[in-house]
Amino acid sequence: MKLVIIGAGGYGQVVFDVATQLGCYDSIKFLDDNKIDDNVLGQCSEYFKYKESDTYMYPAFGNNELRLTWINRLKEDEIKVPTIIAPSSYVSTTASIGSGCVILPHAVVNTNCVIKEGCLINAGAIVDHNCILEEGVHVCIGSLIKAENRIPSGIKIQAGVVVKNGEYPIKE
Repeated sequence: MKLVIIGAGGYGQVVFDVATQLGCYDSIKFLDDNKIDDNVLGQCSEYFKYKESDTYMYPAFGNNELRLTWINRLKEDEIKVPTIIAPSSYVSTTASIGSGCVILPHAVVNTNCVIKEGCLINAGAIVDHNCILEEGVHVCIGSLIKAENRIPSGIKIQAGVVVKNGEYPIKE
């Protein structure tokens, strides 16, 4: 199995590190418009050249909207988008994690959470029980989302912020 990370910046390097720790990829390479080295195959726009049945692609962009746009483009082109979960994180067996999510070291996703497509839960962040993160949410380093919250699509919860119980009410 191969992984092509679109974007070789800081976030791309973090994804590379965690994906390497998982040990499930035979090859991990990048596409990037600005960086050139042995691990960069070419420009981001050349992604389709690397579409193969055993290849996953992940758009490693910190910009939530851009990340979601790329996830949707890859899926439309029938390219597999992985979910990458650091071995040192905790994800409840009752949690639902969408495609294209990354959960970094020491993050916690607690009981009955729904983490939708393209979310980033950064190192040491905690998403407490019964929370819903809509598409493309970024929960920054060390932040805490307490129980019973529904975080709207594309929101960035800044580092160290504590979101109180029900601050973003869950409404169907």
